[in-house]
Amino acid sequence: MIGITPQPSTILVVDDTANTRELIATILGTEHKVLTAGDGETALKIAIQEEPDLILLDIRMPGMDGYQLCKLLKADAVTREIPVIFVTAMDEEREEAKGLELGAIDYITKPLSQPILRARVRNHIDLKRQRDQLRRLSAVDGLTGLANRRAFAEALEKEWRGAIRRNASISLLMTDIDDFKQFNDAYGHLAGDEALRRVAKALESAALRPADMVARYGGEEFVILLPDTGANEAALVADRLLLAVRRLAIPHEHSRGWQYVSLSVGLASARPTREANANELLDLADRMLYKAKTGGRNRVVTANLDTPEEPAA
Repeated sequence: MIGITPQPSTILVVDDTANTRELIATILGTEHKVLTAGDGETALKIAIQEEPDLILLDIRMPGMDGYQLCKLLKADAVTREIPVIFVTAMDEEREEAKGLELGAIDYITKPLSQPILRARVRNHIDLKRQRDQLRRLSAVDGLTGLANRRAFAEALEKEWRGAIRRNASISLLMTDIDDFKQFNDAYGHLAGDEALRRVAKALESAALRPADMVARYGGEEFVILLPDTGANEAALVADRLLLAVRRLAIPHEHSRGWQYVSLSVGLASARPTREANANELLDLADRMLYKAKTGGRNRVVTANLDTPEEPAA
């Protein structure tokens, strides 16, 4: 069996001395993608934008020093999980303790030893990959194999912040299997579980882009997160969802208005701003789903968070 070579990790080197940045980049550049910053303010922007796998951080820098930057990194939801290693000429225990208390995972002292630098970085990258894998496993819904509600919530927050930076639109589809309680009562829970799995696969097939996220929100509810997608494009995706589930042709004799398993979809779109938050988009999608359910089911109802107009079916 051929192994899959992992993608190169990204390391951010923060040091106010250009020679040190260049030296570290030369040492690590053959194994990793290396980004550099000469001051704390620039480093913070890069860390939020690029989300590196590891940060090598000098302590003594003009303006924002390494301790201040580390504190800011650990206070931000985007960057708090990024491991930080201090690179410093100081070797006093109280200085190391201060950095560790702020959330750093290790110290590397100057002058730099190439073998030690490579080994320490490699070890911490491996540990991060293991943690990331455990996080991914804990983010999967056991029945359908889709992302679970917690993973969706994290992705929504991340994509909302990214859309603010890019001045881009984002759309969210909240779906519900129509009359699913009646389906379970009539056909049994084993058949209900199988129907959920088949619907989950159909939804994944309708969300065509790698960036789109399909998640099980709870029970018979699913959500589809569409980054960089406006209302018109999202409506096309919603139509594909309805069609994909209809094509499954799962018999549902107790469905009101349709003889097969069907979906209702609430669609909400927005161009995120710092004045709004992602939960507003989620609440709007939920309200549109309610309108779709009460309006006859097996349909899509849409709204835009930016324009307080009457929703259109």
